[in-house]
Amino acid sequence: MGCSRNCGLLTGAIIGAVLAVFGGALIPLGDYVVNRTIRKEDVIENGTIAYENWVVPGSPVYRQFWFYDVQNPLEVMNNGSRPILKQIGPYTYRMRYLPKENITQHPDNTVSYMLPNVARFEPDMSVGPENDTFTCINLAVVAAPALYQNSFIQILLNTWIKSSKSFMLQTRSVKEILWGYEDPFLKKVIFPVERTIGVFYPYNGTSDGQYRVFNGKDDISKTAIIQSYKNKRSTYGIFDSEQIVKEIPLYRFTVPRAAFASPLETPENKCFCTEEVHSKNCTTSGVLDISTCKEGKPVYISLPHFLYASEDVSKNIEGLSANKDEHETFLDIEPTTGFTLRFAKKLQINLLVTPAPKIDALSKLTRSYIFPILWLNETATIDDEKAAMFRSKVISPMKLLHLLQVVLIIVGCVMFLVFTVSYLICRLNKLSK
Repeated sequence: MGCSRNCGLLTGAIIGAVLAVFGGALIPLGDYVVNRTIRKEDVIENGTIAYENWVVPGSPVYRQFWFYDVQNPLEVMNNGSRPILKQIGPYTYRMRYLPKENITQHPDNTVSYMLPNVARFEPDMSVGPENDTFTCINLAVVAAPALYQNSFIQILLNTWIKSSKSFMLQTRSVKEILWGYEDPFLKKVIFPVERTIGVFYPYNGTSDGQYRVFNGKDDISKTAIIQSYKNKRSTYGIFDSEQIVKEIPLYRFTVPRAAFASPLETPENKCFCTEEVHSKNCTTSGVLDISTCKEGKPVYISLPHFLYASEDVSKNIEGLSANKDEHETFLDIEPTTGFTLRFAKKLQINLLVTPAPKIDALSKLTRSYIFPILWLNETATIDDEKAAMFRSKVISPMKLLHLLQVVLIIVGCVMFLVFTVSYLICRLNKLSK
């Protein structure tokens, strides 16, 4: 009888230990089951949830613009004074709401497509109408000496600039600066040039060309990427914080300061240093020269308000106030799936202003400096319907598995302790007789 009882107690202890171990193994098992289910739907292939939300974004994508209005235009143009800027905005547009075109699957697990460009103004999300005007840099006049460095050509350009009554600064509407306007100076130029100019011209009704991306069928690469998110690592940025969006836990990754650092700090940025005069022998931080991508136009990109820029960049402008929380780019990623459920891509567009003695409109400048035009925030957040579906298919099963794991571990540990203690008491009683 005593032997049977001892055996029963040992059996109970073993069962408790097994339950505790099984409970501990539930999360990896749950991850596997959930990931297997998700992987069937996160492939960019006709018929999957990922495909439907990829062809046309399931949540609205907006691009907000803030413009820099010059408060002292006469002093800047006549005396070469530092510009005093005032930010106005946002002016908001709905983007990427047309389906992708010419979608083609390829044998190397990639898919190519054309992305039609279209922007629809959203007055309810803007501080004013598209025809609001502000004083800004004259895109054509400022770019002219960079595009035409020959002295004789610059003398001709000066003649056309003066006859068109153009200056270093101009007053334009939001719509004109963004999407294009016929420039009076360029209309005077006798050799072939594009007469219409704008920061994003041409845009509406065009396409950026053919894109090619991975379709998600490569399980090895996908697993490695998702695992890096779980470990709070990403090739796109650095881990910043944990976020909760619509009851969904997310990891926030931000663009690091090194992305805009000088080649001395980040050697990978060497290709963005195309000259040594304005960059002070490639030691300037915070701006990237993309003129080679813009047909020689002196365009520089930075974070808004010159966030992370070196003093030699920001000291030439008054009225800017960089703020990390407001001006940094981020991705909020759900670590189990690797899906981006919220993002904010922030960027500032600038032009390099350079003195040009042969061009009257630029002859009063005393130095070269980078002049901000506008900054933008392209952003999207998972909508309520998609968030509810995500919670039911991903978050709820994981929570249930976590709860079951805790219950099994607690029950198993209690059983193990109770039966083990009971067994030891029985053994001690038997030995004392």
